[in-house]
Amino acid sequence: MRILLIGHGRMGRLVESLAASQGAEIAGIVTGRSGPESIEGDFGPIDVAIDFSLGEAVPANLARLAARHTNVVIGTTGWQGQEAGLRAVAAASGIGVLASANFALGMQAFRMVAEEAARRFAAIGDVGAWIHEAHHAAKKDAPSGTALMLRDAMIGAGYHRTIDVSSTRAGSIPGTHTIGFDGPSDTVTLTHTVRDRAVFARGAIAAARWLIGRQGWFTLEDMLGGGQILR
Repeated sequence: MRILLIGHGRMGRLVESLAASQGAEIAGIVTGRSGPESIEGDFGPIDVAIDFSLGEAVPANLARLAARHTNVVIGTTGWQGQEAGLRAVAAASGIGVLASANFALGMQAFRMVAEEAARRFAAIGDVGAWIHEAHHAAKKDAPSGTALMLRDAMIGAGYHRTIDVSSTRAGSIPGTHTIGFDGPSDTVTLTHTVRDRAVFARGAIAAARWLIGRQGWFTLEDMLGGGQILR
């Protein structure tokens, strides 16, 4: 599998360092300084691109990839407000896109647990809910895309009361997400903690392999078969 890597920050460098051990080859790297026009360079055969650049760069990157009919895994956040337009670009070109705010496969199990907890607590009156996420000081978007994904999952499960969402940016925290439910006499909390950012890179490479030859707009849940968690 030959990957065009877009973005060479923390996550991009991790994908690069793990690619060979995951049976992949980095065919080329497009950095933030080189700009989206560099995607049109001659990298030889490309099976799929992985975009870990910046949220504001995703629309231009996707347009360039669509023009060269290259499928792409989007692992960055901060672009979701433009999703409808990006879906239209992908559909018009016939490429495959897999986008996720979090490529830790354990997080997908955690999201399903959050849905079920929200469904149960929605049926109990006087129970409030919250989400708190903590990341390293360099992470720009707050709340995280994962926190918003969890919030949407809880709402979709039927919890329609206010869900307070808060963020911490400090040090080198890879990523911690806690959901909580508080009633008059007790509290329930559930937490997912990332110990090593490599989990995101491995998940993105696995998603890239799954996306080869596919057309359409996909999520990690599509890749995992609607609930089957793969390791």
